[in-house]
Amino acid sequence: KKSNSVPLPDGRSSERSTLSLPGVCALSIEDSARFFEALDLDDTQAIIAEDAIKEIRGRLGFLLKCGLGYLTLDRTAPTLSGGESQRIRLAGQIGCGLVGVLYILDEPSIGLHPRDNEMLIESLVDLRDQGNTVIVVEHDEETMRAADHIVDFGPGPGVRGGQIVAQGTLDEIRKAKHSQTADFLTGRREIAIPKQRREPTKTKRLKIVGAAHNNLRDIDVEIPLGLFVCVTGVSGSGKSSLCNDILWETLNRDINSGKGSPGTHKRINGLQHLDKAIDIDQSPIGRTPRSNPATYVKLLDEIRKLFTQLPQSKIRGYKPGRFSFNVEDGRCEACEGHGATKLEMDFLADIWVTCSTCDGK
Repeated sequence: KKSNSVPLPDGRSSERSTLSLPGVCALSIEDSARFFEALDLDDTQAIIAEDAIKEIRGRLGFLLKCGLGYLTLDRTAPTLSGGESQRIRLAGQIGCGLVGVLYILDEPSIGLHPRDNEMLIESLVDLRDQGNTVIVVEHDEETMRAADHIVDFGPGPGVRGGQIVAQGTLDEIRKAKHSQTADFLTGRREIAIPKQRREPTKTKRLKIVGAAHNNLRDIDVEIPLGLFVCVTGVSGSGKSSLCNDILWETLNRDINSGKGSPGTHKRINGLQHLDKAIDIDQSPIGRTPRSNPATYVKLLDEIRKLFTQLPQSKIRGYKPGRFSFNVEDGRCEACEGHGATKLEMDFLADIWVTCSTCDGK
């Protein structure tokens, strides 16, 4: 079968390994680490490759410590989540050995299993121990407990926030009287958990048979319908392969009559119990860059109708479009409703400048 891969030059081939360069790049980071640890070289090869192998093993170790063992080495940047991209950059910083640097990370633990989160915290501590300062914006309890100093903002969200309600060590935060964070850390408040669970019905179930996509090993999974179902596991264990690549793709094709290319599996039983399937992912909302929560949930439609009922609107003959930033009547034509104009730079990144006509409003 013809491949777009670039073959290894003979001088870099290894008779002791059945993997070419593209083959190695297709491995997960975890499998790559095993491959290079088990690499069997003769004395001459070991001397030649000593520095390179040491560097490779070290950098793979940094990636593993950041909870990225499930990613393949050839995974393209656009397919990475924000958290994955951030942890890859973190691994690179751990390996570069800089001292006296201040690092800022925004919720690096988001979506991580507790096992992977523990490794991430160890990486952050290593970065600190190299002689650096690490600032992390986090809600994760384990990260807060591992921190040397905590700054707690509040007392509430939005206009009710913007103040520092407590700061100091973990013990000092726990003693704070007006901190919601302290309430949960001390157990004064807890997340409500239902005392009674809804019992599953024996008849209404989905059954995925023979799931073998990516690292799934020909497994059968039953999902009871009408319940709150949680699919969990360490990073890279196959959760997304099952739920997104197999289940959603099949549902979108067979239930929604849409496009779908399911991953490898034999069949899914029980689709007759469903009328519709909706995938709520992390992609941007709306169809245009100007979309916002008000437009997405149709709240702006009602607001526009309300404004058209005002006496001045009736006198001037204003229609709902007059109060929309997506059409000419209601937007600034200088920036077409963006609130900013783009300056295209030939050799640098484009720059967005606040519109001088509407002042960004």
